[in-house]
Amino acid sequence: MSKLFLFRAEGSIPRSLRAGLLITALILALGLFSCSRAEPRILYGFMEKVYLWGMDGPERRYSFFILCEDDDGMENLSELHLFHDREGLRWLFTSEDWIRFEEGGRNWIGSRHVVMYAGDHLPRGQFRAVLVNLGGEQTERNFTFDVPLESPHPFPWFSIQGGLFTLDSQYPVNRLLSYDEQGEVIQTITLTEIAGYVSDLNIFSNAIGVSLWAEDPLFRISALTEVVAIQ
Repeated sequence: MSKLFLFRAEGSIPRSLRAGLLITALILALGLFSCSRAEPRILYGFMEKVYLWGMDGPERRYSFFILCEDDDGMENLSELHLFHDREGLRWLFTSEDWIRFEEGGRNWIGSRHVVMYAGDHLPRGQFRAVLVNLGGEQTERNFTFDVPLESPHPFPWFSIQGGLFTLDSQYPVNRLLSYDEQGEVIQTITLTEIAGYVSDLNIFSNAIGVSLWAEDPLFRISALTEVVAIQ
């Protein structure tokens, strides 16, 4: 009789060894279940249309973000799927390429690169978000995307000349994004005047340029202008 067979035969295993093996198995089982078999949670989701100034004028982009939670932390999340079931469309974002940020102690993940072939409009109607964690647990949530096909506002402008700034925007919310030499956003400034002195904006001293982020929260439409050098 082989040693392997003797080891597997219950009668050949000493009682103390069997007890140790049982305890080890219980510990492993508890460890597996403690690493969250719970589903992640999607608390809220939205999509937004963003206009950027391109070579031939304003160009459309779409962004998609969800407010989410996971009992084992954000690092336990692995995939975010976006579906438009009626049109048979699907986008996949992973933890390696999605954008993650925290606001008010809550975590958002998503992408600003939801694109359609040949620059087509994103279909309206119901979308479905599916969030998956490393354990394979998943949850989903439906939400509606119904922004107008075209922006109700013309593309905005922001300029600086001779130490003065000028804002030309019909969007209800207008903010300046300031950038450092590496192109990173280092400051956000809410604009309340359409013209004035640049010095009154209190832009950080290490900023080399600014762009205008104009937003209409009601229609979920935004516009981002080109970067303007700070003179």
